[in-house]
Amino acid sequence: MKKRKILGNKLYLYLTEFFAGMSLMAVELGASRLMAPYFSSSQIVWTIIIGTIMIAMALGNIYGGKWADKDPNPDKLYRRVTIAAIWIAAIPVLGKYIILLISGILIFTVNNNLLIIAAFATCMVIFVFPLFLLGTVTPSLVKYTVDSLDDSGKTVGKLNAFNTIGSIIGTFIPTFISIPAVGTSITFLIFSGILLLLSVLYFISGYEDEKFHKGNLKIVIISIILFVLCCIFGHGRSFAFWRDDLSVEDESVYNYLQVYEDDEKVVFSTNVLFGVQSVYMKEDSLTGMYYDYAMAAPYMDGFKEKDNVDLLILGMGTGTYATQCSKFFDNISCEGVEIDEKITALAREKFELPEDIKVTTYDGRAYLNAIDKKYDIIMVDAYQDISVPFQMSSVQFFNMVKDHLNEDGVMVVNMNMRGQSEDSINDYLSDTIARVFDEVYTVDVGGTSARELFASDNPDMIERFRENYAMEDDIVLENLMAYVDKTMIKYEPGNRILTDDKAPVELLSVKAMDEMIDDELAWFKGSYGADDINIKFLLDFIKEQ
Repeated sequence: MKKRKILGNKLYLYLTEFFAGMSLMAVELGASRLMAPYFSSSQIVWTIIIGTIMIAMALGNIYGGKWADKDPNPDKLYRRVTIAAIWIAAIPVLGKYIILLISGILIFTVNNNLLIIAAFATCMVIFVFPLFLLGTVTPSLVKYTVDSLDDSGKTVGKLNAFNTIGSIIGTFIPTFISIPAVGTSITFLIFSGILLLLSVLYFISGYEDEKFHKGNLKIVIISIILFVLCCIFGHGRSFAFWRDDLSVEDESVYNYLQVYEDDEKVVFSTNVLFGVQSVYMKEDSLTGMYYDYAMAAPYMDGFKEKDNVDLLILGMGTGTYATQCSKFFDNISCEGVEIDEKITALAREKFELPEDIKVTTYDGRAYLNAIDKKYDIIMVDAYQDISVPFQMSSVQFFNMVKDHLNEDGVMVVNMNMRGQSEDSINDYLSDTIARVFDEVYTVDVGGTSARELFASDNPDMIERFRENYAMEDDIVLENLMAYVDKTMIKYEPGNRILTDDKAPVELLSVKAMDEMIDDELAWFKGSYGADDINIKFLLDFIKEQ
C-alpha cells in the first residue's frame, strides 16, 4: 500500500490525536450550551450529554480498532475525520431545528419525563455520530504509529497523552474564551475547521514515490465548500430563531441571555422555552409577578417602624426586586449577589438598576460563607426553571441564611415551579425551611407557577405585617398587601428534608416541569393528533407562547 509523505512525520499523527481530543471536549461543552436554552443546564441534562458521548466514544473505539485491523488504510480514517468535521459545522445550521422537531414529535407521544427523553433523543441524533467517528481516531492511529512491539507501550502512551492534553485544553477554551467571546455557533465552527484542516493537509499531501498527487481532490473541494456554506448559514444564528423582536441575545460563561421589550416593559430570560426570569415596568408600576408579592417581606419585618432596613438578594438577576423596593420604600438599603456578571451589566443597561445598589459577582452560598454582616431581610431568588442549585436548597444553607438575619428578620424565597402533586419540589423546599424557621407562610402568585415563601423566627410576623401595611399611604400597595394577607397560608411542615448530602432537586424539578408542560399542552394534544404534526404550526405555537 502506498504511504503518504505526511505519515512519515509522527508529529502530525500526534497532532491528529491532540486535536481530536480537543474537538471532542469542545463539542461536548458546545452541546451543553446548545441544549441549555431549550432543556436547561441541570445536572440531569449534563448526565445525558456525558452518557451519550461516552457511548459514542466506546463504540468508536471498538469499531475503529476493528476497521484498522481489517483495512489499515489511513485514507479511510481521515475521511471519517472529514465527515465528523462537516457534521459538527452543520450543528449551528440545523441543530436548533432538530431540537424543536424532536420536541414537537415527543409532545404527542410521551406523557412523562418529556424533557429528559427529548434531551436524550437530541444528543443521540445530533452528537453521537460525529463523536463516534472521532472515537475511531485513537485505535486507528495506534495502527499507524506503532513500528514494533518493542516501542508499542511508549507510542500508545504518547498518543493517550496528546489526546488527554488536547481534551484538557478543549475543556477550557470553549468555557472561558470562545463561547463568551464569539458564541456557541462559532465555537462549533472553529473546532470543525481545525479537524477539517487536518484532513485537508492529509489529502493534499503526496505519496512517497510521487511529487504530487491529485487523488481525493474531490473530497477536499466538496468538504471545503460545505464548510464555507455552514459558516455562512450557521454564523450568528439565533437560539430563538422564530423571534425578530429581541433587543439582546448573548451568551455568558453561565447562561444564554435574551432581552426583549415593548412600550410598557423590558423582559429578560435565560432560556427559550421556559418563561421569564425578570420583568421591568417602564412606568414604575407593579409587575403583577412575584416581585410584587415578595414586597410583603419588608412589612413583615416592620420597616414602617425602622429608620433603615438592610436587604440582601441572593440571585440578583436583573434587579427588579431591588429596583422596586428602592423606589417604593425610602428606608430600605438593597444589595445583591449575582454569579453572572453579564446579567448584572444588563441590569444596569436595560433594566435601570440604580448604580448605588451594590451587586457582588459571586455564588450566593459562598458569599454568605465569606461575610459576617447581618440583614433584616434576605431574599433567595436563585431557582431558575429546573436548574435548582442543590447547595442553595439544603437545610445547611437555610441555617446559614438564618445566621445572617437579624433577630426577628425575614427570609423570602421565590419558588418558581409550583408542583400540583404531593411531594413536589416546593414541598421539599418548604419542609426543609420549616426545619430551620419557626414561622413559615406561603402564597401562590396568581396567573403564574411561582410561589412565595416567607420565613422567620418572629411569632408576631403576621401581626407586624398587618400593622405595617395598614399604615401604608399608597392605596395600590395597601390593596396588594391585603390580597397577599387574604391568600397567604401558614405552612404545615412534613419530613421531606433536603441536605447537602441528599438533595435530589433535579429529579423533583423534572417532575414539576412535566406537570406544567402536560397542563399547558393538554388542549394542544386534545386538538391535534400525531398525524397533524406540522413544524410550521409548532413554531407558530411556540411563538404565540
